[in-house]
Amino acid sequence: MNSYQRLLLENKAWAQEKLTDDPNYFKRLVDVQTPDFLWIGCSDSRVPANEITGTQPGEIFVHRNIANMVIHTDLNLLSVLQYAVEVLKVKHIIVCGHYGCGGVKAAMTNHNFGIINKWIRNIKDVHRFHREEIDAISDENTQLNRMIELNVQEQVLNLAKTSIIQKSWKERQGPDLHGWVYDLHDGLVKPIYEMSAGTHIDEIYEFDDL
Repeated sequence: MNSYQRLLLENKAWAQEKLTDDPNYFKRLVDVQTPDFLWIGCSDSRVPANEITGTQPGEIFVHRNIANMVIHTDLNLLSVLQYAVEVLKVKHIIVCGHYGCGGVKAAMTNHNFGIINKWIRNIKDVHRFHREEIDAISDENTQLNRMIELNVQEQVLNLAKTSIIQKSWKERQGPDLHGWVYDLHDGLVKPIYEMSAGTHIDEIYEFDDL
C-alpha cells in the first residue's frame, strides 16, 4: 500500500469514529465557523496547531509558512489576517515558532539556498536587529533558540504594524497578540511575548486615518 493510500484509509476511519461518537459532528462544522484564535505557525510537520493545543476542527483558524513569518508584502498572510480579523473577528492571534527551527537556522548562515533566500532574508533582518545579544551567546544551540524567540517577538510586532490590526484595535479593542515557542522535546509551549489590543507602538507605524 502506498503512503498516500494509507492517508485515505485513515481519513475514512477518522470520519467514522467521529460519527460514531457524535452523529451531528460534521453537520455542525458545515453550518458555522467561529474560531476565537488565528494561529500563524511554522510549516514544520511536527508542529500541528490542533494537536499541540488539544483543540478540535473549527476552533483555530490556521496559517502556516516557513519560520512563522509575518511579512508586509505577503498577500497570502495578509488575506488570512484580514479574513480572520474582520470576518471571523478572532479574539486572539498566536504566532508560534518552535525550537530547532530549520528556517531560522538557515538564516543564520551564509549558505545560498536558492529561492528560499528571498524568504529567509527577512529572518536575517531579525538577526541584524539583535546581533549584539545573539553574538554574545557562545553555545550554538542556545544562540539558535534565542534567535527563534526573538523572531517570534518581531513577527508579533509586525502584526501590530499592519493597518488591519490597528483598525481592529480602534474599532473593537481586539484581538490580543501572543508570541509562543513550542518545544519538540517535551511538547510544551513557552509564552515569550504578549501585546494586548491597543498597545502603543512606535508612532511612525501608527495610522491616523483609519
